Amino acid sequence: MENRTVAFHTLGCKLNFAETSTLARQLKNSGFSKVDFSEMADIYVINTCSVTDNADKETKSIVRRAKKLNPQALVAITGCYAQLKPEQVAAIDGVNLVLGAKEKFNIDEYLSKLLAQEKIEKIHSCEIEETKAFTAAWSEGDRTRTFLKIQDGCDFPCTYCTIPLARGKSRSGSIQQVLDQVKDIAKKGIKEIVLTGLNTGDYGIDPETGKRTNTFLELITALDKVESIERFRISSIEPNLIHDEVIYFIAHSKKFVPHFHIPLQSGCDKILKLMRRRYTASLYRDRVKLIKELMPHASIGADVITGFPGETVEDHNTTLAFIQSLPVSYLHVFTYSSRSNTPAATMAQQVDAAEKKNRTASLRTLSAKLENYFYESQRSTKVNVLFESENKNGFIAGYSENYIRVTADFNQNLVGKLVAVTLDNRPNAGSYHYSLENKI
Repeated sequence: MENRTVAFHTLGCKLNFAETSTLARQLKNSGFSKVDFSEMADIYVINTCSVTDNADKETKSIVRRAKKLNPQALVAITGCYAQLKPEQVAAIDGVNLVLGAKEKFNIDEYLSKLLAQEKIEKIHSCEIEETKAFTAAWSEGDRTRTFLKIQDGCDFPCTYCTIPLARGKSRSGSIQQVLDQVKDIAKKGIKEIVLTGLNTGDYGIDPETGKRTNTFLELITALDKVESIERFRISSIEPNLIHDEVIYFIAHSKKFVPHFHIPLQSGCDKILKLMRRRYTASLYRDRVKLIKELMPHASIGADVITGFPGETVEDHNTTLAFIQSLPVSYLHVFTYSSRSNTPAATMAQQVDAAEKKNRTASLRTLSAKLENYFYESQRSTKVNVLFESENKNGFIAGYSENYIRVTADFNQNLVGKLVAVTLDNRPNAGSYHYSLENKI
């Protein structure tokens, strides 16, 4: 086959980025050459997301950008938006191929047929219940850190979320499969792996039988023994799945870092129940308390949704007060947006857009204060910073084990190095600065 060029654009979460990298490696093995999305290519692959409410507008804009670069190019759409609304995606002017959750990892076969001008259906989607296979994936592009997909799908039907409709049932690869992926990653010289999934803590369900064969604790116990990787980080884990045993293990781990991202969504039990979350505010507090007792320097992030249907001013204030009472380090704040085919979309007492905006602003202000307090609490402590490869305006940046951003004047010798740093120079709110002083 004539050498063809392919470019990728990814929307959404780190899991999508991991899967895009895997698609790129797959197509490379099939003879395609990857180019940047800003360049002229024979094929443009757009990996979509459904979390935001402007997926349609965003996808159309990216397709137009691709066709402007090469009007003759083939455009393939994958990802959650492609699974949820395949006909709507296929109707976008310029789209040649739509691959849902079941078929996206067969993209090389479909593209080869299109390039050979074979007649095939434009849409290859399915009922999400048919999606049972688990395909491992990991991201490339950074020489120091990668995101490794260990789990896919979700069995927690929260009332606001389309992920179970877009990704299917919870499923995972075996522990040995994960270890094999880790070995491949280590060969690239990567020092840190971030474990990711749709519901990471639910790891261990066999994709064929639907039965649990392993636990998340068993997986991280096995990973902790891997010598070729310096450190592991957990991207996000539900409060009802970060069991005490997991917290105790990480507190005494050789490889797992003291950084946790634990979705909260609301600090009000009434709203948590309406969201159909599987925990209470009290359980969340207990998890955070135990983490800080065992790992005082740990960083803890939380997701929060503002303006959920039925959330009153008092409920919002309850969430604010709850978060202020916790030693969390930062927040990811999301304004609730209605998603079709979810129970929340038809709930009573939808919150006014202006009020949602105000509540989001108040929580983002609180997040800035929490992050500043956490950073200041770590002043004069010693941490190990893994510097990344990007040269940004003459500076290089990296993160400590407890997710504190540290910058330094760019020095190629720092890339991919774990450097012991004392946090004592903080020129701005967003990071500490490390002076090389001829130490490297």
